[in-house]
Amino acid sequence: MATVGLYGIAFGLVDSTQKIIADATNGLGTDGIYQVGHADLGGKTANITGLSAAPVKIYGFNQVQDATMPTSEPSVALDINNLNFQVKQQIKGFVSDGKGGWTDENLKAHVALLITTQTIDRTHFVYYGFGNGIVTETAANIQTDAAAEQRVDDTFTYTALSTIAFNDQPYKIYSDLDPKFDKANMYKEVFGGYVLPASSTGSGTGTSSH
Repeated sequence: MATVGLYGIAFGLVDSTQKIIADATNGLGTDGIYQVGHADLGGKTANITGLSAAPVKIYGFNQVQDATMPTSEPSVALDINNLNFQVKQQIKGFVSDGKGGWTDENLKAHVALLITTQTIDRTHFVYYGFGNGIVTETAANIQTDAAAEQRVDDTFTYTALSTIAFNDQPYKIYSDLDPKFDKANMYKEVFGGYVLPASSTGSGTGTSSH
């Protein structure tokens, strides 16, 4: 099955028990989910690596007899054109001084992430869900404008951690190609108990259209 395009990116902050933080002050809004949208000028890439690890060969009698599978260690290289400033600091775990300043105090936020793409006929959706992870921004390559504007996108690395709702695995794939697909259950699992509004239970990116 091939996929095409980047259709949606959604973030949520989760607590130490991996439950969604639905709070306008401590979370990403009153429902806890921030859907990257038009105000953010959308996302360019969500490059997922480490979905599976290379098998480790087991030798016996001078032959490869078996193989063990190490735990997968996914990470996602995200490129968003113009992510909301406060959301950007919150998902990195930065701490506000209440006067417009944010500092890295090594208190990394735990972030849930849902990435949406489509099938090549653009009639179905494929979702990569990560219920727990850490977001880091390692560089900001700021350059002078010359003949052309030199934009610096919001680029992050998302490192997936074990998710309780996924039987302690770091990620889960969903798709409405499966006749048993339950979008509300997907949001509940990925975003730590989140209750999807009844008006949003059809296939698509999430809680609102963008």
